[in-house]
Amino acid sequence: MGHAGPCRVLPNRDGSGMMRGMGRFFNVAGPCIPGEHYLLPSERRCADLLPLIEQNQYFVIHAARQTGKTTLLKSIVSTLNRGGRYLAIYSSVEQLRAAPQPQTGIPSLLHVLKDDLQCLPGMETFDFLEGIDLADPHTALRKALHQLARKAGKPTVIFFDEADSLREDLLICFLTQLRGGYIGRDTAAFPQSIALVGMRDLRDYKASVREGRKRLGGGSPFNIVTESLTLRNFSREETAELYGQHTADTGQVFEPDAVDFVFRQTDGQPWLVNAVARECIEKILQRDFSKPVTGELVEQAIQNIILRRDTHIDSLIEKLKEERVRKIVEPVLTGDKREFNSADDDCRYALDLGLLKNDREGLCPANPIYAEVMIRMLSLLAQERMADMQLSTPLARYSQGGGLDMKKLLKDFQAFWRENAEMMGDASDYREAVPHLVLQAFLQRILNGGGRIHREFAVGRRRMDLLIEWEKGRYPLEIKLWRGEKTEEEGLAQLGNYLERVNCPEGWLVLFDRRPERSWDEKIFWREAGSKNRKIHIAGC
Repeated sequence: MGHAGPCRVLPNRDGSGMMRGMGRFFNVAGPCIPGEHYLLPSERRCADLLPLIEQNQYFVIHAARQTGKTTLLKSIVSTLNRGGRYLAIYSSVEQLRAAPQPQTGIPSLLHVLKDDLQCLPGMETFDFLEGIDLADPHTALRKALHQLARKAGKPTVIFFDEADSLREDLLICFLTQLRGGYIGRDTAAFPQSIALVGMRDLRDYKASVREGRKRLGGGSPFNIVTESLTLRNFSREETAELYGQHTADTGQVFEPDAVDFVFRQTDGQPWLVNAVARECIEKILQRDFSKPVTGELVEQAIQNIILRRDTHIDSLIEKLKEERVRKIVEPVLTGDKREFNSADDDCRYALDLGLLKNDREGLCPANPIYAEVMIRMLSLLAQERMADMQLSTPLARYSQGGGLDMKKLLKDFQAFWRENAEMMGDASDYREAVPHLVLQAFLQRILNGGGRIHREFAVGRRRMDLLIEWEKGRYPLEIKLWRGEKTEEEGLAQLGNYLERVNCPEGWLVLFDRRPERSWDEKIFWREAGSKNRKIHIAGC
C-alpha cells in the first residue's frame, strides 16, 4: 500500500516487553503513511502503471474498497513530482456523488482540482481557472485542463480518485470533455495522462449510463481508455513481509501457522490482513509484545472483526442488499449451476466490489471471512427467529461418546425447518438461498463456542460443502436443492468425492425439496446410502 518509509526510533520497552510510546502500527482507516504505518510498496501490486504515463495514455485503475488505491495514488504522485519531469495531481471527486447535473458538478469538480493542485509545494498560487466561463459546464472542463497543461510548462498527469462516483449527465459531460481534449492533443495542450480511479472497471461506467439512456450519441466518451489496471491482493510472502516489519520494530513474532491462517482466511485482502494483525496486537494482547501472535489468536481476532461489524464489513453488507448483487451472489451461495459471462455488467460489478472472485471452479466468495459475513448477515432473520423461540439446546444433547450425534442434530433441524420454512422464505430477498442460510444459522447457534464450520462455495460444482469440526471429530455435510430426479444421485456422488478428499468415512446429505405439491410427510425423511465404500446419511427437508 504505498512506499515503505523510513523506520522510526523504537519506543522504549520495559522488562516485560510492554511498549512505552507509539511506533508504527497496522492501519485500517484511510491511506497508509510512510513512517507511521506498516506498508508495502503498492506499485508492485499494480504493474505497468508508470509505462502508461510515459506513453501518454489514459487509463482506469479499479479495485475494491480499502485495498490500497489511495495509498498507491499518493505514492505515485509524490514520486512523479519529486522527479521533476511531471506535474502530477491527485484529486478525489467523491463529494460530487450528490451532484448529477453538469451545471453544478463541473464547476465544483474544477474547484476541487484547483484546491488539490494548490496544496502541492510551490503551487500555492497556481490558478488555471482564470478567464474560464464556469457557467458553460459543457466546455469549462476541457478549457480549464487545456489552460492547466499550457501553464504547467511540463507534462501534466491527473489521477481522479472515486471517479466512479460521478453519475448520470455529469459523468457523460466529464468523459466527453476528456475525450475531446484527448483527441485534440496534437494541436492544443492537454494533460498527458489521466487516470480514472475507483471500485469499478470502465464497463460499469458504461452500465451506469445505459441505465438512463439507450444511446450515447456520436463519439463515445469511453473509447479513450487504453488500459484497465487493478490492484492485486497480497501474496502469502507479502503478508509475512508486512508482519515481519512489526517483528523488526518490536520483536513480537507472528508464528508461521498464524501467518498461514491469516492468508487462508483473507486471501491477502489488504484491509483484512491489517485488521487481523491490529486486532491481535492492540485489542487482544493489549500491545504486550512479549507474547507471540498464534493461530488461536488469529481465529479469535477474525471472529471479533466479523461480530463487531467494522465499517469495512458493514459496507459489504450494504452491497448485498442491491438487486444486481443478489442476482450474482445467490447462485454462489446455493451452488446453482449457471453460466456467468465475466463481461456481464452485474457479474463484473460483483467482482469489482471485491465480494466474489473467479477461481478455476467458478465464482466463489473472495475469501472465507467474506463468506462468513455473507452467511451471517443473510441468515439474520433465521437467527432472530431462533432467538425468539429461545432455541439454545445445549451441546450436551448432541454429545455421543466424545463425538457429535449428527442424526439427532439434523432431525431437530428437520422439525425446525418444517415449522418455519414458509415464513422465512417469504421474508427474505434471497429466497433461493433460504434453505442453506437457515441450516447454517441453526448449526452455528447449536455449535457456537463448541465447534467450527468450514464452508466451500462455487458456482459450477452445484453444491455447497460444509465441514463441521467438533472436538476431534470431523463431519462433512452437503446441501442440495431438489432440481430433478437426478439430484439425489448427483449429491451422493459429489459427497462421496468430498469424503474421499477430506478422508472421512461417513457424511451427511441434506436434501431440500421445495416443490409446493409435495407434502411435508413426503419431504421429511431419513435414510442411509453408500458411495465409494463410504457411508452417507440422507436427511430430507
